[in-house]
Amino acid sequence: MSKLSASRKTHLKSLMLQVAKTALEKEEADIAADKESYLAEHCPPLSIPHSLQDLQELCKKLHAKIDVVDEERYDMEMKVQKSSKELEDLNQKIFDLRGKFKRPPLRRVRMSADAMLRALLGSKHKVNMELRANLKQVKKEDTDKEKDLRDVGDWRKNIEEKSGMEGRKKMFESEA
Repeated sequence: MSKLSASRKTHLKSLMLQVAKTALEKEEADIAADKESYLAEHCPPLSIPHSLQDLQELCKKLHAKIDVVDEERYDMEMKVQKSSKELEDLNQKIFDLRGKFKRPPLRRVRMSADAMLRALLGSKHKVNMELRANLKQVKKEDTDKEKDLRDVGDWRKNIEEKSGMEGRKKMFESEA
């Protein structure tokens, strides 16, 4: 491969730009011609009649055309909505198959457990979530250890008596 000189490169660039410019001009002319042919075909030139009856007929025709266009627009919108819904469903299926899906942000609900169960089960069922109401009451039998503990009494009552050396002396004498 031989290297191109700078003047040759600029000459080739200018030629490419000229070709691109002519192609763009031709494309713009084609678009303008297509637009004019479409308008000539679908929109005939407006001739305003001078009599009242002719004007009323013209208005009726225009309203009929507007209704047709509105129906077409509505049909197109419905097709677009249907296809966008299908796309969303397919995207959701893809995410489900991949195992990666966007978790929706959860809102905090302040509801008691009773209200939640009533909402789930309906108002027919009487549900009480207060756990203490459902517990059975059991009477405790007095054991020997508990009796001894009650007989000893509160340790705070004799704290002054047991403080100092005299208290320790009494403790040793009572144990012996």
